[in-house]
Amino acid sequence: MKSTTTLADLATAHPSASRVFHRYGLDFCCGGRRPLADVCHERGLDQAAILDAIDRESATEGAGQRWDEAPIPDLVAFIVSRYHERLREELPQLIALASKVETKHAEKASCPRGLGQHLTNVHENVLMHLSKEEKVLFPLILDGVGRMAAGPIRVMEQEHDDHREGLLRTRVLTDDLTPPGEACTSWRALYLRLDALEADLMEHIHLENNVLFPRVLGDPHSADSSR
Repeated sequence: MKSTTTLADLATAHPSASRVFHRYGLDFCCGGRRPLADVCHERGLDQAAILDAIDRESATEGAGQRWDEAPIPDLVAFIVSRYHERLREELPQLIALASKVETKHAEKASCPRGLGQHLTNVHENVLMHLSKEEKVLFPLILDGVGRMAAGPIRVMEQEHDDHREGLLRTRVLTDDLTPPGEACTSWRALYLRLDALEADLMEHIHLENNVLFPRVLGDPHSADSSR
């Protein structure tokens, strides 16, 4: 691997790498265009250990789908069915669960106060974002006029940065998704599901920022099923 290989390049060529990066707390979606070597140096991490973990993950879980090699319409369909639909289903449930935990444990110092309202705000922003993609951006892409989507893509990337900030705020409110010793089963389940949501959202953003958008902007016939 070259010293300039980026997190995004690794997550694209080795889809299982996203799980490794998530465990190490590495931003491979909005910050994915940074070389792994630089990130490891900055964070004091062992680059060789991370690459070994990616190899082990690939061997255990399988290589995964190379979406940079799949037809773009297939990638768009996967994003909508796998990520958009799951966000619409999961976020309302997480809001309800967070509100339950806050109400039941309001007197505890470790209570994640404000989490329910934060997730409500995240939900509203995500729904607007998904609607823009499904009604404006994705139709442009599938019509084969992807280069005309440069403006909408810039907007989506900015909103992706906002979603990433929302994930960081969730970690602040939850002590880095670490349940306290007195946490009940619902509290612990909430944090586990929030961690899974974070992993999903980061993979979702990675596929758009680092796979779909570059392919669309680099080819005027991006919807051609041969690509």
